[in-house]
Amino acid sequence: MIKNIHWLGHDTFKITGEKVIFTDPFKIKKKDTADIILITHEHYDHCSPDDVKKIQTPNTIIVTTSDCAKKLSGNIKIVKPGDKINVGGIEIEAVPSYNTNKQFHTKDKGWVGYIFSVSGQRIYIAGDTDYIPEMKTFKNVDIALLPVSGTYVMTADEAVQAALDIKPKIAIPMHYGSIVGDKNDAKRFAEGLKDRIEVAILNEE
Repeated sequence: MIKNIHWLGHDTFKITGEKVIFTDPFKIKKKDTADIILITHEHYDHCSPDDVKKIQTPNTIIVTTSDCAKKLSGNIKIVKPGDKINVGGIEIEAVPSYNTNKQFHTKDKGWVGYIFSVSGQRIYIAGDTDYIPEMKTFKNVDIALLPVSGTYVMTADEAVQAALDIKPKIAIPMHYGSIVGDKNDAKRFAEGLKDRIEVAILNEE
């Protein structure tokens, strides 16, 4: 189920299926080609114009928020929380992503996570968020990509609570090992969900 999900570090994933989808490209190590790029918010480690260029073609469609769109060029679709769009046959829903007990990602910014369908799987990438009440409303998520490092996002323990609300078939920890957090955060997350939700700790590619 997760063989088509490649973790490239931090919040960057390459997901292959009907389309090649990249999330928050950052520190891209090799040239590649994206059909769709999903960008959650405008911090440099998520919205990196130089990294976008490494995987962008004239046909690449970028889905992002209005503040990121100003930094980028090409075929851009602007979304805000609650929007649903279809890009090349891929259903994409923008969902809220914000901090509740810190000020790095405030709700008024309108930053997002995404729920999208690839090869019959509904995948949720959380973006930089805390454990928020909206997560209870996310339905039929097969795979959840959740930040676990604390500091700017939820801690591993809070991510456990988030996973229990979202009830994915598989949870994949992210947002560690690059700027804050390390593999111990991922392991703590996995331990917290033991016997409840399957956790896959991916090796960085």
